[in-house]
Amino acid sequence: MRHPVEVGSQRLGILCLSQMPPSPPQFGAQARMHGLYTALARTHDLTAIALADPEFDLHEAEEAMRNYSGEVMVLSNPRGRSGKTKRMLQLQSLLSRRSFERLRVDLPELQTQLDRLLRSRRFDVVQVEFPYLAHLHLRQSPPGTRRPVVVVDAHEIAHEMVRQFARSGSGLGRTLYAGLDWRKLRAEELEAFRSADAVVVCSEVDRQRVLQNLPAVRSVVVPNAADLEHYRPRPGDPSPDGRTVLFFGLLSTLPNIDGVRWLTREIWPQVLRARPDARLKILGKDAPPEVEALAGPTVEVTGFVSDLRPHLASAAAVVVPLRLGGGTRLKIVEAMAMARPIVSTTLGAEGIEARSDQHLLLADTPVAFAADVVKLLNDPRDGARLGNAGRALAEERYSWTGAATALDTLYRELLGGRT
Repeated sequence: MRHPVEVGSQRLGILCLSQMPPSPPQFGAQARMHGLYTALARTHDLTAIALADPEFDLHEAEEAMRNYSGEVMVLSNPRGRSGKTKRMLQLQSLLSRRSFERLRVDLPELQTQLDRLLRSRRFDVVQVEFPYLAHLHLRQSPPGTRRPVVVVDAHEIAHEMVRQFARSGSGLGRTLYAGLDWRKLRAEELEAFRSADAVVVCSEVDRQRVLQNLPAVRSVVVPNAADLEHYRPRPGDPSPDGRTVLFFGLLSTLPNIDGVRWLTREIWPQVLRARPDARLKILGKDAPPEVEALAGPTVEVTGFVSDLRPHLASAAAVVVPLRLGGGTRLKIVEAMAMARPIVSTTLGAEGIEARSDQHLLLADTPVAFAADVVKLLNDPRDGARLGNAGRALAEERYSWTGAATALDTLYRELLGGRT
C-alpha cells in the first residue's frame, strides 16, 4: 500500500488561472485574488496566467502581478464586455448551448499556452478563479510526474446572481435574456464544481447553495477579507464631515447598478427631507450613462480613485443598498477595516458575521434604510461605536493572511490525502 504524499510545510507550486488580471486591484474580484495571492506567495511559489479585456493595461498588470508571481503571462482577450463585440457574443449565445460568460473567454490560445506550461513543469495545484475556465484541460504534468489537483474559487454562485436578475423585472429584453442565460450558466457552473477536486466559496451561505445541487462536492469557505494594514484609520486622514454618504464599487456590474438606482430613486429623497445638507458620493470605475446621469446638486458621481481611504475616512456613513448578487461584499469588509459606520441590506451583508446594531445597521426597505442613514448623520458618536466594533471584527476574522491560511490548509489536505 502506498502512503499519502508528505507535504508538510514545503513550498507548493501553484498555477493561478483567471479570466482577468488580479492586479493592480481596482474592484472586488481583483482585490480577492490580489489579497490571497500576495499572502500565499510568502510560503508558496506562484505562477499566474490571466486574460485581459481591452480595458486593462497589459504592461501595468504584468508588473503588478510580478510582486507575487515568479512567472506571469497576460493574454489579450478581444472578446470584451461592451459594445458591438458584446452584442455579437450575446446573439451567439442565444443560438448555442453555451452561456455568454463561457463564450467570452473561449480563446484557443489560452489552452495552447496552458499545454506548454503544464507539460514542461510540474505544479501541485491549479487554482481557477471563477468557473468559466474550469473546462480547460488542466490536469497535465510532465511525463512520470503527479498531476496537479484543481481548485475552483467560485467568488459567487454566478447562475444564482443571473437568476436573481431575471426575476428583478429590470427591462423586458434583459429579463428574457437573463432567463435563458442563467440555465446555461448553471449547467456549466455545476459541471465545473463537479469536476474540481474542491470548490472554494466566500461564505457558508454560498457553500450551502453548492451542496444543495452537489452534496458530494468538497467545498470550503475562504472568506473575503481586507488588507488590514492598508485599510486602517490614520492620523492624517480627513475627519468625517457629518453629511457625506458614500457608495463605492465597480459600477458596470448589475448588482451595483441596481443598488445605485434603488438608492437614488427611493432612499435618497427621504434622506434629503430629513437632512437637506446631505451629500451622496458614488465612487467606482466604468459607470454607465444611466449612473453618470445621476450627478446633481446633492449627488456626486466620481470614477475610479487610486486611494479609497481618504474618501472612506471623510464619509459619515457607507451604504451598501444591494438587492442582487452573491458571495460576500469586499466593500463592507474594507469599510469595517477603516472603522466606518455602514448601512446595508441583509443581502448586501450576506456571508459576513456582523450583527445589526453591533457592527453595522441592516435595513431592507427604503423607509428603514433612509432612517438608518439619517440616524448616522445625526449621531456621529453612535457611528463611531459601530465603526470601532466593525474594525475589531475585521481584525478578528477578515484578514488576507487568515483567508490564505484556510486555502493553504485545503491544498495540503488535498495533496496529503492522495495515494
